Amino acid sequence: MPSVLLALGAERVDAELGGGLKGDGLHEFYAARGEDGISALGFALGVAARRQAQDGRPLLWLRLSKGPAARALPYGPGLAELGLSPRQLALLLLPDGKALLRAGLDAVRSGAPGVVLLDMQGPCPLLDLTASRRLALAAEETGTMVLLARGGARPAPSAAHSRWEVAAAPSPAREGNMPDAPAFALTLLRHRGGRDGLACTLAWDRDGGLFCDAQGREDGQAPASRPFHPVAANDWREAG
Repeated sequence: MPSVLLALGAERVDAELGGGLKGDGLHEFYAARGEDGISALGFALGVAARRQAQDGRPLLWLRLSKGPAARALPYGPGLAELGLSPRQLALLLLPDGKALLRAGLDAVRSGAPGVVLLDMQGPCPLLDLTASRRLALAAEETGTMVLLARGGARPAPSAAHSRWEVAAAPSPAREGNMPDAPAFALTLLRHRGGRDGLACTLAWDRDGGLFCDAQGREDGQAPASRPFHPVAANDWREAG
């Protein structure tokens, strides 16, 4: 049975991807620089929201319970802007990389979540070619999309179906001083069975629940820069 493709929403980019990302595949998002870790995570969350809307199963978000990132829990209004409901999201904190990878693989193999997001900051030697291949095979078996958000790490060989470099980008200006949308400068480093090297800038369209092409705007307005901050508060009181 052919895999379901997940369109990002930007027609030009989806065409370059042959229709979209592999819905039952493994996809990696690397921060271009240290300060882009939040952008890599933000883009991964946007992809997760798209897949959840397509698939219907919940999102499982795994991250470490130690380190600077662990002190900031998800910010409800920011996640709601991505269409993510607390009723369809579970956050699991793990003590170390070994536990995170084990829990992630078990979750993918169970088939319960539609998306498993591994939020990994810093190097993770245990995430080698063998570990990524296990995740990729399990994803195909259960129809689960697996997303790796990597901050403070360099791209390495893996079994990922796509690998992206992500950086914060200036947000496109909007009429009437409306709040600007988070934007991401993306470089496609690997696309299994497709063309690598795609470079684009995508912005999140909160109304449509999709990514739109932020390049080639014709309104002549200057963009306003605003990085995306999905994990800036200590609790999530969004009722869904």
